[in-house]
Amino acid sequence: MVSVRAVVNRVGPTLLHAVHLPADCPAVTDVVIAEPGAAGLGAGDLVLAVAVADVAGATELIRDSAEHDAAAVLLKPPLAGKPAIRRAAKRADIGLIEVHAATSWAQLVWLLRTVLDAIADESDTLENGDDAGASDLFRLADAVASVVDAPVTIEDTNSRVLAYSARQDVTDPARVATIMGRRIPDDVLARFRSRGVFRELTRGRQTIFVPGQRDGTLPRLIVPIRMGGELLGSMWAVVPGPVPDERAAAFADTAPVVALHLLRRRAHADVQRRASAELLRALLRGEVSPRKAVAELDLTDEPHRVVVVETPGGETLDGEGLRLALLERISQGIGRRPVATEEAGLLYAVVPDGEGPGTWPEIRSALAETPTGKGQLRAAAGGARDLTDLSRSRAEAEETLGLLRAGVLAGRVVCFDDVWTALVLHRAATAANGAHVTELGPLGTIRAYDTANGTGYVATLYEWLRHPGDPRTAATALRIHPNTLRYRMRKLLELVPLDLDDPDVRLALLAQLTALHWA
Repeated sequence: MVSVRAVVNRVGPTLLHAVHLPADCPAVTDVVIAEPGAAGLGAGDLVLAVAVADVAGATELIRDSAEHDAAAVLLKPPLAGKPAIRRAAKRADIGLIEVHAATSWAQLVWLLRTVLDAIADESDTLENGDDAGASDLFRLADAVASVVDAPVTIEDTNSRVLAYSARQDVTDPARVATIMGRRIPDDVLARFRSRGVFRELTRGRQTIFVPGQRDGTLPRLIVPIRMGGELLGSMWAVVPGPVPDERAAAFADTAPVVALHLLRRRAHADVQRRASAELLRALLRGEVSPRKAVAELDLTDEPHRVVVVETPGGETLDGEGLRLALLERISQGIGRRPVATEEAGLLYAVVPDGEGPGTWPEIRSALAETPTGKGQLRAAAGGARDLTDLSRSRAEAEETLGLLRAGVLAGRVVCFDDVWTALVLHRAATAANGAHVTELGPLGTIRAYDTANGTGYVATLYEWLRHPGDPRTAATALRIHPNTLRYRMRKLLELVPLDLDDPDVRLALLAQLTALHWA
């Protein structure tokens, strides 16, 4: 069952915006193009208002669509934002989606059906990955190359090569290095940047011609790939010189087709990532069979640790960006897909214990070395557990992260196994406070005296009991002179009668003071 919100989220805010979605919106079944009063509407349809030009026509289409139990009506601005249209959608209890003004209806139909197919085939996508989509993009690069009569690369906005055409052997060393490294080399990138190429890409030019350079780099004809105003990437053709206007225009005309393929890849990637993330969340909560998780997440049958990461910035764009970057980094070498997910502003990863790429020691080093700018990254790993017991490892990781947040533990990346003493004391203190043990005996009198007089008798007694027979070390912990420690203890014993020679008295007091200190 595919919800309207799932479709909108998969296509993304670049093209679609949900204006109104009722709580009981029907599941999506198909995409149809219709006008007011048109026949052929059915339950669960996404209705594209292609020929609707006014409020009256849009209102009629909304009413007709609701009568046929359609899922939503898609309109372009300014109609989608009209108050009368919104009121009509709410009265009819039907979804209302705004389509970006620059989006072609034909392109949108293709993309929506691709997304619906991708969601329906989600399990198949997890089995087979996205190889088919990648090979389609290489075939498309060959087709584009024939249009411009030059070897072509298709690149994303970070200058990474997504696909390339044949005939790259007739190019130049810069293109060969780009193909081999799957990215434009830094020195070549700097030369293109100094010529303002990337500035021109963001300005919406149809084609950009870059003359040849003194180092032998051949001329380039570059076309930005856009969809709905968003720059998705670019196509780079290595040409012998200036290209005739007709051929350059034909090259530019291929950009919308490439844009659709890139959006399709994005949709499939989102399906895969969302499905893997949801499966991992269910596994960590103990709600899914570990055997299923092993198969679909490609986890090896060995002990794993759950790692929870808190990034600076929390839910801000900076925090989200750092989490995404970390997700990519820590996922390298772990299975076929990222075994990580986000939840409540935290990043959760499942990593194998042991040695080698993608294991906990390597991930620990990577996290410790991650630059975070302002703020502090904190990460904690739970114990190494069988795949059937990962929910326990998650609980251990979250407990350890809590101690990091509270300042009880030092450092920024810690492991549950390494801080067992702090965990024992914290758990004991939590249990003791639950039993109100600090309310027993003379401790209340000492605390009240400290509060009224500004003395530090509670802290003094705590350190004296922690360092029996070693007043110098106890004084050092309090940052006072040993004679001051002795004076405080003498005054404390005048305040309350305590038999500190009795081991049970010392043990009971230490339990109470530990509860105060660690809770």
